[in-house]
Amino acid sequence: MRIFRIDDNSPYSQAVGIGGLGTGMFFSLEGNHTLGRNESRAARLLDAKDYCKLHIVMHYIAKLLGAGPAGIFSVLPIGAVGDDAAGDSVRQELASVGVDTRFVEKIAGLPTLFSACFQYPDGSGGNITTNNSAASALRCLHPAVENVLASAGTRGIALILPEVPLEARRRFLEVASRQGALRIASFVSAEIASAEKMGMFDELDLIAVNEDEASGLIGTSFSPERPEFFLDQCARFLRNGHPSLRMVISAGKQGAYALSQDSWNCCQAPGVRIASTTGAGDCLLGGIVAALAAGVPLLNSKPPRKSLLERSLDTALEFGVLLASYKVTSPHTIHPQASVSSLLQFAEEVGTQFAPTIQQLLVEA
Repeated sequence: MRIFRIDDNSPYSQAVGIGGLGTGMFFSLEGNHTLGRNESRAARLLDAKDYCKLHIVMHYIAKLLGAGPAGIFSVLPIGAVGDDAAGDSVRQELASVGVDTRFVEKIAGLPTLFSACFQYPDGSGGNITTNNSAASALRCLHPAVENVLASAGTRGIALILPEVPLEARRRFLEVASRQGALRIASFVSAEIASAEKMGMFDELDLIAVNEDEASGLIGTSFSPERPEFFLDQCARFLRNGHPSLRMVISAGKQGAYALSQDSWNCCQAPGVRIASTTGAGDCLLGGIVAALAAGVPLLNSKPPRKSLLERSLDTALEFGVLLASYKVTSPHTIHPQASVSSLLQFAEEVGTQFAPTIQQLLVEA
């Protein structure tokens, strides 16, 4: 199996993240029309595995970088689960791919975070997530967290993800900032304005959002037919308020965009048969972080792509988009076969390939 090479010359050696850890179930709704406020809708329970955001992102980082006791790269989630079977399962599954679970706390008397995901016949969907779980009770950081971040210093990546209290995430961000880590965050639409008001954006290096969450920031709706105007408004938002911040915007079938205050890249998603889009945005972020850790740049200075097949893939954005495109072929939020090796094969199947600059970073595990 192939992985990204991590050695003393790699820019990063560690990823520590805070966010939700839990499980869920999937329902396949009848009818493509959006679920109404007072509507009862028939749905079929699917045989699909669901995981929460931190679990998804950390899984892909660990799998792509060969994390574990024998590996050079360390992956450590900070979260809370219940003292129940679901919590035990989450910890075991993380450990099975080399994730260090020492900062995953068990809280008695509260259930493990749970989501009920719904999917429309066209493959789109959403979820409803509990707000009274063990994850919602996460308040204090383990005293050793700062020491772990300090051990990596500027070679550390700090991930700040939803489904735990915003205040706990803010405190973790402050610790990560003191230690010089690369700080990456995502927020759901309901909290993103609050996060900006709390000053969190001023301490971040990269934010990953979908088109709806980005629209809430800039006050302009995304249009697939006219993305340039939307991206220009996002760049203006960064330029006027957060000039050192970069942004990744996932846009479903349109692929994803990455931008700074003065430039942007786009990467179209290849046409594939969709099993489920749930978790694709978190998969995108996991792929981007893994590529960045190995030394792949987020952006390039080339003209915007007219198609995915126009040239080989050479950025972390493009690696993440291809991984997310592979993920949506699986009904599970984590594709069970996802790896660098399977992604290389998938790239051939959709008619593209990685540039030599990425291929030279790949080694046999």
